[in-house]
Amino acid sequence: MELFERFVRGDSEAFETLFRDQGERVYGWVLRIVRDRNAAEDITVEAFWRMYSARARFDPSRDFAPWARRIATNLALTHLRSRPREVPLPDDFADDDPPDSAAQAELRDKVRASLARLPAPLRAVALLALVEDRPYREIAEGLGVTENAVKLRVFRARFSCSWLCTTCSGSTWCAS
Repeated sequence: MELFERFVRGDSEAFETLFRDQGERVYGWVLRIVRDRNAAEDITVEAFWRMYSARARFDPSRDFAPWARRIATNLALTHLRSRPREVPLPDDFADDDPPDSAAQAELRDKVRASLARLPAPLRAVALLALVEDRPYREIAEGLGVTENAVKLRVFRARFSCSWLCTTCSGSTWCAS
């Protein structure tokens, strides 16, 4: 019997195998969205618990990863909605930039503040597409939406932060 079929039937060894195989990927995906290691760990555990609880709804003929990302994404977005929007991005947000000058520090603060003010769904897409440079297809699978919906959310995130474009001189945020 295939691993996914065993998982759907409630085989704990199959579940453990899926957790070992997919746990780091799900954690990495969640971490990209929530930007908090402790929260990402908690959300990953909760996501796998929910996957196990909902295993009867999983179609063993399909790929496990998009289904797992979708469950994890829903939990991550719920987490983002429940916390204050002022949560800062980590200091290593722009670690490939040259050493900080006052202008670069000010710009980074503006980007952080701008991202923090976005609604959770736009913030998640902006972080994944614009900061993490994840492919639209991967984001769409994780969010359970079309690629066009991801593109629209990226556009809306950029538009919501358009005041920033006068300052950032051609960064990813201002690229079309």
